[in-house]
Amino acid sequence: MARIEGVCREVCDATEYVTIVTQGPDGPHLAGHWGSYMRIVDPGATVVFPVGRFQRTEQNLKANGRIQLMVASHKVAGTRSPGQGCVIAGSGEVVTAGEHVDLVREKFPWARGALVVRVESVATQL
Repeated sequence: MARIEGVCREVCDATEYVTIVTQGPDGPHLAGHWGSYMRIVDPGATVVFPVGRFQRTEQNLKANGRIQLMVASHKVAGTRSPGQGCVIAGSGEVVTAGEHVDLVREKFPWARGALVVRVESVATQL
């Protein structure tokens, strides 16, 4: 299991927006979330988001648990240019009870559940 650390942790802390990619019957499905809603837990091995809607993302994950997150920020220096991006890949699921839901509902009481991503790889992009 990989961990989000170093420059990718800096990017996650600085990002404003996260792109979430799952695979559906018609191909890739993209959804987005605010970067400030992202919680990195289990010493960088798990990412948790509050879930309001995300019905298609949830359906896709039930059929195929593979998920990718794309985060980027101009606030973190890239290797060749201003800004840095990271792709976080792993397995995901939407849960409606348990410790991850309790965690997101502390700050986001409107959440019907939590999107839980178990990190398997992290790679820089820019």
